[in-house]
Amino acid sequence: MIRGKVIRTVLIMALSCISLFSNAQVKVDYNVVPLPQTIEEEVGRGFVVDAKSRIVNRESGNVMMQRNAEFLAGYIEENAGIELTVKSGKKSKGSILLKLGLQHENSEAYKIEVSNNSLVVTGASEAGVFYGIQTLRKAIPVKPVSEIDFPAVTIKDEPRFSYRGMMLDVGRHMFPVDEVKTFIDMLALHNINNFHWHLTEDQGWRIEIKAYPKLTEVGSQRKETVIGRNSGRYDGKPYGGFYTQKEIREIVDYAAKRYINVIPEIDMPGHMMGALASYPEMGCTGGPYEVRTKWGIADEVLCVGNDQTLEFVKNVLNEVMDLFPSEFIHIGGDECPKTRWEECPKCQARIKDLGLKDDEAHTAEEKLQSYFISYAEKIINERGRRMIGWDEILEGGLAPNASVMSWRGMSGGIQAAKMGHDVVMTPNSHVYFDHYQSTDIARDPLAIGGYSPVERVYALEPVPEELTEEESKHILGAQANLWTEYIPVFEHAQFMVLPRMAALCEVQWMQPEQKNYEDFLSRLIPLIEIYKTNNYNYAKHIFDIDAEIVPNPEDETIDIYLDALTDGEIFYTLNGTAPVKHSPVYDEVIKIDEDAQIKAVTYFDGEKSRVFSEDITFNKATTKPIEALQPVDAGYKFEGISTLVDGLRGNSNYRTGRWIAFRGNDLEAVIDLKEKTTIKEAGLSSYVLKGDWIFDMRSFTVQISNDGKTFETVAQKNYEQLGQSDSNGIRNHILRFDPIETRYVKIIAKTEKEMPEWHGGAGKPGYLFVDEIILN
Repeated sequence: MIRGKVIRTVLIMALSCISLFSNAQVKVDYNVVPLPQTIEEEVGRGFVVDAKSRIVNRESGNVMMQRNAEFLAGYIEENAGIELTVKSGKKSKGSILLKLGLQHENSEAYKIEVSNNSLVVTGASEAGVFYGIQTLRKAIPVKPVSEIDFPAVTIKDEPRFSYRGMMLDVGRHMFPVDEVKTFIDMLALHNINNFHWHLTEDQGWRIEIKAYPKLTEVGSQRKETVIGRNSGRYDGKPYGGFYTQKEIREIVDYAAKRYINVIPEIDMPGHMMGALASYPEMGCTGGPYEVRTKWGIADEVLCVGNDQTLEFVKNVLNEVMDLFPSEFIHIGGDECPKTRWEECPKCQARIKDLGLKDDEAHTAEEKLQSYFISYAEKIINERGRRMIGWDEILEGGLAPNASVMSWRGMSGGIQAAKMGHDVVMTPNSHVYFDHYQSTDIARDPLAIGGYSPVERVYALEPVPEELTEEESKHILGAQANLWTEYIPVFEHAQFMVLPRMAALCEVQWMQPEQKNYEDFLSRLIPLIEIYKTNNYNYAKHIFDIDAEIVPNPEDETIDIYLDALTDGEIFYTLNGTAPVKHSPVYDEVIKIDEDAQIKAVTYFDGEKSRVFSEDITFNKATTKPIEALQPVDAGYKFEGISTLVDGLRGNSNYRTGRWIAFRGNDLEAVIDLKEKTTIKEAGLSSYVLKGDWIFDMRSFTVQISNDGKTFETVAQKNYEQLGQSDSNGIRNHILRFDPIETRYVKIIAKTEKEMPEWHGGAGKPGYLFVDEIILN
């Protein structure tokens, strides 16, 4: 998306305000992140805060309200350097007054009223007051001053969703208690009220369970860690650690003081190698097992046919519930292979005893998983709690009262909502913060893959259109997830979630009709100043040059539009050399009609942006009109079929929009060369990532025509089905033939209709990801 001059002017003014204020008075801006629902300017003078002002807690004896007042005093001192006195009582004149009593059906609602002699924050609950305080905190510019001018205003606000979550995985890599507390502080800044804590994994068990001491003695330690993406090379360094029950209580209390629920996740029956290494009798084979040293999914899972295993689950969950007062208890339920259950005599005996049988919808083993999930749910319900799990808990039938966290897109959430179950939307298409934030993955830290920039996070709409009004009530909210396979230190974790967390919080808090991405970016600038004050290591991708590269069939050019968040001039080159301040200055559009390597850079306040770089290559198909005869997969359509003739080549990240996908049908597209043209070669690239169900083409065909109706085949090649040991990555397919003159060229690439038996998705259609069509 290209942003206009008006938006950039607004941003430059906002940034200038931050940098130009002297140590006198500063005026607040109530347009914060997330934007309050209504901001009504009032007639008259506002309220000025200086060192003589005080914060009054109207609710004497209310510990939570007193803490709220102390939070506000701390924030004002942190931002503006003014130290205020906190008192309890009824006197409000000349004070910032915090009180309860707002009559509102939403307990997290608040109202801020500013007049010439007072500033009053009224909440429907203590949490509502806290969120009003967060708005004030973010409205105050970060600048040491002697006075703060709060303009006269009435603000009314409430969150859209009751569940606003963020998940942190500490199974793969864990973080010390102080860093977990900092993470919680980050959530509070963004009005997030649920901290989903992923505590157990194949790679490490991180929670002390006194009934099973080996879980931390053995299961919390792995002997080494794979280097990169399961490269086969290991670092040779032992890795481990866990949180004691004392530390867990400390973190739960710290979060509660900031109105954040801590939801523990004990992932089962899969992702249990940490537990199995500790207690091998809980597995189907009896081991030996070891804490997993590489990433991915293990076949080894809990033995559901073993009564001892079920007792283990009961005891662990009860001890977890003793530590965590949260309403929801997360039991995972994801990525549980059924291989061992199919072979295990105990599991098969359990299946027989329960009378479970295969049917058209589910295998008996999938129904066994449903039995296990229902068993865990009963334990949780007996304690007055609610169970939630990843959308795989739908397999075999959903437990009676279960809630679903939909991560594999939104289809699982839709299915659950239609069945009357509560849902939290956390689709990996938008809010997996372990994904890359840029298409320039070579310059970003190693990530799991994917592509979820700030703009894509902001675009998430958690309530699908296909749900009825009644079904929509089951969408409790949205959550983002940070998986930590490739995130060994906390500074990296901060880099991955900020400022994407800011986009997430507007999805969670604001009504969809109020959201505006361009406006959000202008409001994000002051929030970043708070990041800096707190030494949060945020990603700076939003300051990168924004490029829109469009094939122009009419002019037969690639048209490039550049923009930047700041208002500085953009300098560029087309020959691959580094742009400097005497390079050409961008203006409106760059039109390319031959091979080029464009590089561009901008400056603001003396700082240089990252250099934007893109290779553009031409062949006889580039920019030509192209028509898809079969539909592109809706989930990976991006810019559509024209992606195949846009002069850009896809890299090893298939989610960047440079690849498009087909599934269940074939790529079949016709290119109009606009006049008779001699060709002797056709090429098409595919991307293979078998673990993500992405397979290679099974055949590649080139046909030609001079009338666009009757085609004849000039080249065709079939390919063997991929084997388990075949490599992943980019594959370049080329067909050569005798030179021939033609106007129309049809490209056909057949997809994998049934994935092989060795694959987890055996029998189902695979994806075919394709990129640039080459004609020469």
